[in-house]
Amino acid sequence: MARQDFDFFHSLRVRWVEVDMQGIVFNGHYLTYFDVAFTEYWRATGLPNALLQASEGKELFARKASIEYMAPARFDDVLDIGVRCVAIGNSSMQFIVEIYIGDEHLISGELFYVYADSNLRKGVTVPDQWRQTILG
Repeated sequence: MARQDFDFFHSLRVRWVEVDMQGIVFNGHYLTYFDVAFTEYWRATGLPNALLQASEGKELFARKASIEYMAPARFDDVLDIGVRCVAIGNSSMQFIVEIYIGDEHLISGELFYVYADSNLRKGVTVPDQWRQTILG
């Protein structure tokens, strides 16, 4: 995707603890960055947060995550992390996440979530209000 395809960005500064001996962000931290940005994206939608969902017996379960590395981030870089929903199925949602420094595209990722009954651990239909809010 192109940077302008994202309506939502969350900024995050790389901390010293997140870089490896090469002086670049250790690869596993990018999933944490995705999660932080996704949480802020979700907060911005105004839809029920994870605690409210859990109190109602429903949750978003991570089903799949992928990362593609184009260029590294380094200590003290300020990253802009874009999040966008690209598909909603019956119980699943697919999000694209991309990380930029300015206009330089560093990282791409996909996150797949399933909206599920917490006790049964089975997918349930994504509420219509969620669809309207996320895709609107």
